[in-house]
Amino acid sequence: MPIHDFDLVLFGGGGDLAMRKLLPALYALCHDQRVPASGRVLCVGRNPLSTAAFLAAAEKQVQIHIPYESLQPEQWSAFCERIHYVSLDASNAATYQPLIEALRSDASLTRVFYLATPPSLFASICHNLAQRGLVNAHSRVVLEKPLGRDLDSARQINAEVGRVFAESQIFRIDHYLGKEAVQNLLALRFGNVLFEPLWRREWISDVQITIAEELGVGNRMGYYETAGALRDMMQNHLLQLLCIVAMEPPVSINPDAVRDEKLKILRSLKPFTPDTLVQNVVRGQYRAGYVAGTAVPGYRNEPDADPASRTESYVAVKAEIESWRWTGVPFYLRTGKRMADSLAEIVVRFKSLPHTIFAQPSSSFQANSLVIRLQPDEGLHLNLMAKTPGDGMRLKPVNLELDFREKFKMPRMDAYERLLLDVLRGQLTLFMRSDELEAAWKWVEPILDFWDQEGASPAPYAAGSWGPAAASALIGRDGFQWREEILPEV
Repeated sequence: MPIHDFDLVLFGGGGDLAMRKLLPALYALCHDQRVPASGRVLCVGRNPLSTAAFLAAAEKQVQIHIPYESLQPEQWSAFCERIHYVSLDASNAATYQPLIEALRSDASLTRVFYLATPPSLFASICHNLAQRGLVNAHSRVVLEKPLGRDLDSARQINAEVGRVFAESQIFRIDHYLGKEAVQNLLALRFGNVLFEPLWRREWISDVQITIAEELGVGNRMGYYETAGALRDMMQNHLLQLLCIVAMEPPVSINPDAVRDEKLKILRSLKPFTPDTLVQNVVRGQYRAGYVAGTAVPGYRNEPDADPASRTESYVAVKAEIESWRWTGVPFYLRTGKRMADSLAEIVVRFKSLPHTIFAQPSSSFQANSLVIRLQPDEGLHLNLMAKTPGDGMRLKPVNLELDFREKFKMPRMDAYERLLLDVLRGQLTLFMRSDELEAAWKWVEPILDFWDQEGASPAPYAAGSWGPAAASALIGRDGFQWREEILPEV
């Protein structure tokens, strides 16, 4: 799908996301000549700056997130020529005149409005754009998470944005779906016949999805106190990964064909009951500890923290899918900050041997597993049992590994680069539809309600660990263990 000339308007253009992710991704796309040379980026902010002053302030913040080998002075200068800074109050339509003057008047241009702002501004920005006549059939809007705080607020955002933009113009972004390994999971499942007969309850014992960070909250305390791990990671990233793992084969790779199947999974998630909310959900908050040998403070001792905060920095959930393919297969989802390692991975564990013919104890046999590593090193690892060299029939676990960077000898494209390309192409496959968003909130919301009613504090866990002991008990009740408790290294 070709990319036409565009004006990309970045609300929140001076914010953290723009500096760390969006502007470096746009630089990479320009550097690699993946977008038209005439495409422009309009960074919108409240500070009354000239474009030159904005670029001077942004230069160091952006460049530290660009790989050294890609950062070339002439390429950076060419990129800066595409950028224009616009000062306005996003909530006040009367201040939009500078944006009107900065945008090109050609109605055939693609206009992308990227809202890297708090969700409380989504509706007002969209209505202000419409009021000033800036939205047409070639316009698109990109919504960053979090898309609401609960089901009602998500519905309200969908309704308000939907009054201005058609569903086909709305791109609800989840950067995990832009990762190479996630798309390779689609290729693995639906481009090969090998796993399909095994991808079901008869052969799979459990699925584990982990997104762990060594970092703490840092300077995001203001945001994190209003979100927590459940809203920040579980409701979007982890559930989207679950959908990719569990969905039925779509009839095609077209956007609605894929999203229809993801929606079916979200609607098939077994609702929580008062008992399962107690048994199948664990929340934690990190205390002081050591990460990579360095002492770090606890959550409540971070800058600007509430010393009595009950916000969770860790959550683990057992999810169940009520379908013919998956009934009886537990999906364990977890995410946390200040963990023992920074990684994101999906582990599909197959059932154990029903009987061994070898003269070693069955306890020495590991169940086969497929590990899809999303970060830091994207790849696939298939764990098998193999005979050790020498006399005698002695078996031990071995890995068949596929490292995407090593195999394809190509530079890795950042998730935001890929997703921005899809936005410019108008390709919606990797973006959430409104009914997906609402179905995810419908499943998650009972957890939030239960925590509010319960009033208890999150379970403490030491920074640099794998979370609270209750998380091991959660999976242990079913006779399973988290992967690092079985196999320390991939």
